[in-house]
Amino acid sequence: MSYLTQHWSFDPVVVVVALVVVAHELGLSRLRQRATPAHRRQRRRRAWLFYAGLALLLITINSPLDYWASSYFFVHMIDHVVAAFFVPILIVRGAPWIPLLFALPAPPRRAVLRSLLHSPRWRWLRSLGRFIRHPWTALISFNAAMLAWHVPALFELSERNALVHVWLMHGSFLVTGTLFWLQIFPSHPLRPRRGPVFQIGAVLATNGIMTLLAISMSILTTTSWYPSYNHIAGVTLPAFADQQIGAAILWVCGDFWALPTLAVLIRRVIESEGSVGDVLDHWRQRSARLATDIVRAPKSVGR
Repeated sequence: MSYLTQHWSFDPVVVVVALVVVAHELGLSRLRQRATPAHRRQRRRRAWLFYAGLALLLITINSPLDYWASSYFFVHMIDHVVAAFFVPILIVRGAPWIPLLFALPAPPRRAVLRSLLHSPRWRWLRSLGRFIRHPWTALISFNAAMLAWHVPALFELSERNALVHVWLMHGSFLVTGTLFWLQIFPSHPLRPRRGPVFQIGAVLATNGIMTLLAISMSILTTTSWYPSYNHIAGVTLPAFADQQIGAAILWVCGDFWALPTLAVLIRRVIESEGSVGDVLDHWRQRSARLATDIVRAPKSVGR
C-alpha cells in the first residue's frame, strides 16, 4: 500500500491544470446560458472525459508512478504509454476547445477571433496552424517524438533535468499525441481531415513503429541503453532485464490502444458502406481503377 500512498510530489503543472479546469468551467457556464438541456448534458459528459485526461496527466508527473520511474525503466515505459496515448485520447474525446474559448469575455473573444481568422497580419499563423494540423504532420511528429525521447542521449538528459522531463518530454507527448488523435476521432468542432483508410493506416503504422522500438530494446540488443538505470542503490533487477520488461510493456500495451481503435474505425467503415463485403468490393474497385489509370498513363503521355 505504501507504493501508492508515498512519494507523491508537487509540480507547477498542477497549477496550470487547475487554471485550465477553472477556465473550462467558466466557458461551460457561459455556454450553458444559450444551450438546450441535451447540449448541456453532452458538454458535461465531454468535460468529464477532458478532466479524466488531465487527471491522468497529473498521475504521470506527480504520483508514485513518476517516482518509481526513476528507479525502474519498465515503470518509465508505463509512464510514456499513458502520457503519449491515453492522456491525448481522453483530451481529444473531451473536446475542450469551445468551452476554453468561451472562458474569454465576449469583446476580447470576438476581437481575437476576427484577428486570427481574417487579419492579413496573422496570415503566417493561419498557415502554420494548417501545417501543424495536417494529417501527415501529426502522424510523423507523434512517432518522431516517441522515437527521439528513447534515443539514449535525450533520454538521459530528461533523467538529469526535471524541466526537460516534465515540460519537454511530457509536453511533446501531449501536443503531438493530441494532434495525432485529432486525425482519428472527431473533437467538436474539429473533425478528422482524412478518411478511414488513412486513419487505419496511421494506427497500424504507429503500432508497427512502437513494436520495432520494443524489439530494438529487447531482442536486437544485449545491453542496457540507459546508464542512469545501472547500479541504482536498492534495485536488484538487472538493468538489461528491466529494459526488456519495459520493451514488452511498450509492445503489449500497443494492443490496449491500437486494437480498440481499429475496431472503432472498422465499424465506422462498415456503417458507412453497409457490410464487410461492400467495403471489400469498394476497395477492390478503387484498386482496379488505380491500376487501370497507372497502365493507361504512359499511353496518354505518348500521344
